Order: sequence, then structure tokens, then C-alpha cells
Amino acid sequence: MILVAGGTGRLGTRVVSLLRQRELGVRVLTRDRSRAAHLDGAGVEILEGDIRDPVSVRQAVDGVQQVVSAIHGFAGTKRQSPSTVDRDGNHNLIVAGSEAGVEHLVLVSVKDAGPAHPMDLMRMKYAAEQELKSSGLAWTIIRPTAYMETWCEVLGRPLLEHGKTQIFGRGHNPINWVSMFDVAQFVELAIVDPTLRGEVIEVGGPENLSMEAFVGVFRAETGAQGKVDHVPPLAMRLSAVAMGMVNPTLARQIRAGVVMDTQMQAFDGVEARRCFPSIPITSLREVVRRDFIDAPHP
Repeated sequence: MILVAGGTGRLGTRVVSLLRQRELGVRVLTRDRSRAAHLDGAGVEILEGDIRDPVSVRQAVDGVQQVVSAIHGFAGTKRQSPSTVDRDGNHNLIVAGSEAGVEHLVLVSVKDAGPAHPMDLMRMKYAAEQELKSSGLAWTIIRPTAYMETWCEVLGRPLLEHGKTQIFGRGHNPINWVSMFDVAQFVELAIVDPTLRGEVIEVGGPENLSMEAFVGVFRAETGAQGKVDHVPPLAMRLSAVAMGMVNPTLARQIRAGVVMDTQMQAFDGVEARRCFPSIPITSLREVVRRDFIDAPHP
């Protein structure tokens, strides 16, 4: 039995699908059973509980051999944040897994996780990594770059639905983007291949594209037109400070935009994946065609 925490999100859902294709037993921990409705009939055990609640987590790991942590608290709510989800939630998983005799834990972290990073997500993921490494559990850590699918929604969908979008900052900084589908295959491989235990795997995509170039690819593939505005870097910094107490989630997103506009985000995703020839390297064009052109529409 494999527990997938965060199994109702886009990445987690793909991980669950891949594991079920191998006919492995899967349990999903979710705060709201209705969020797992799309998993009905997939042979998946749904357990309602909160990753922030140690009692829920202990119940979730009971009888489990491996755990996948695909949780992500970046978007957050008033009660959820990287500290409560990515640090404390993973702490609960690690402690409960150690007590229950779990064999292996796969942590989906993030590229550039570190103790002094300006984004709290990176700091909290790093804290979880360090705790996992010292826990005594067998572990695999996967560090992906920015998700193509997420940013297609942020930058591309508004062009289709509203005829306009906003780029954070100047939009000229090269950024590496990776498909969640590729990352899910790394999680699957970590579950079934014991040689990946004790490994930190950095996962990127085939291209380093600025946000402007990202929008350009989206437009070329979909034919979307419309206006592209830029949020000036100074306005972003001031807004992050102003929103810090009023709307911490928005402030966090603005600070992330500043980082993506000003700090090195390029990565040689192709070179880093030469050891994993079985996993395809999906391009942004493929993701846009799959999700916005070839996908069935209601």
C-alpha cells in the first residue's frame, strides 16, 4: 500500500494514476472527500483527514509501506501556508512514518530549496528535506523547476478567457519549466526502483524561456490574442510589503514573481535527465496542445 498525500492535486492525481496502472494499492489523504471524486472507481482508498493533524496522519500511514508527499502550501489560505503545510505537514508525515515502520518516503520538494531563500516555500521545503534525511527513513527527494501546467493557467488561460494577461516584472529572465506529467513519472520511478533511495533528483524541462517567451509559445499554439501587461518590479515590491498583513497569500505570490523576474532560474534540464532515458522530456508546446487544444471540452 502506498499513501499519496496531496493525491487530489494535479500532480498527485497523475501519480495516483501511474501507480494504479502498475496495480499498486494506493491510499489518498484529503481534507475533503468531495475533492477526490475524480478518483472514484480507480481502485483508490480515500481517507479524509488533514496533513496538519498528527492524528489524521498516523491513521493515514497505518499499514502503508511507502509514502509520497505531493503536498504544496504555496497558494495557501488563511490557515494554510508553506510553514503549516510544507514544513509542519511533512514533519507529521515523517514522524508518523518513522513510528509506523514505513519503508520509504518520496518527498516532492522544489528546485533551489534552501535555508536562506527569499521565498518561504523554498525555506520550508528545505526544512522538510533536512528532517527527512536525518529521520532514519529511506528517502528520495525530487526537486522540480517551475510547473508548465501551473503557469499556463496563470499566464495563458486569461488570454483565452479574458483577452488579456499580466506578466510579473520585465518578463525577460530565463526560467526553466517542467511538465507535472514528467515529475509524476519520476515519483513513480522512485517508488518502484530501490536504487533511487537516498538520491536527490533535480528535474527540469527542455527549455529556458522568459515569461514573455512562455506567453509567445502559448499564443502561437492556441492562436490566442489579447493584451499583455507588465507589473513593474518596484510596484511588485511595494505591493508585497503592503499586502503582507492584509493578504499573506497574495503577498507571497508577489514576492515569488519578484524572485522569478530577478534571480537566476535557468537550468540544464536535459543534461540532468540523461540518466533517466525512459522518462520523456515534455516541451511547453506539447503541454499547451495537450491541455488547451487536444483536451476534450465540455
